[in-house]
Amino acid sequence: MSKININEKFGLFDEQWTPKIIAESNGQLVKIAKGSGELVWHKHDNEDELFVVFKGQLTLKLQAGNIVLNPGEMYIVPKGIEHCPVAKPDTHFMMIEPASTAHTGEIETTITISQDKQEWI
Repeated sequence: MSKININEKFGLFDEQWTPKIIAESNGQLVKIAKGSGELVWHKHDNEDELFVVFKGQLTLKLQAGNIVLNPGEMYIVPKGIEHCPVAKPDTHFMMIEPASTAHTGEIETTITISQDKQEWI
């Protein structure tokens, strides 16, 4: 495997809320995405989801209160916890999650990207 330049990978796409897979380790997918605005309230019953912000600001709305992430900060949403990501314009972030994790959990919307449509870059 070659080293991965994450900043270069972010330069390869413009879509919002469309995870791109950049690596896999021990059944965990390393995904990057860009966000702007609000995604959708959802949960993952069987998987934790780790978020790391590289640029901008990502707020994870939770029933218990909001978690605001700035560049260099991370947070793990535990499995079964309903959350709604909200991003300031042009926010870049990474997610590390089991390969079984569905984009918007059991919720299907027009912005949901099915697992078979999430591309490697």
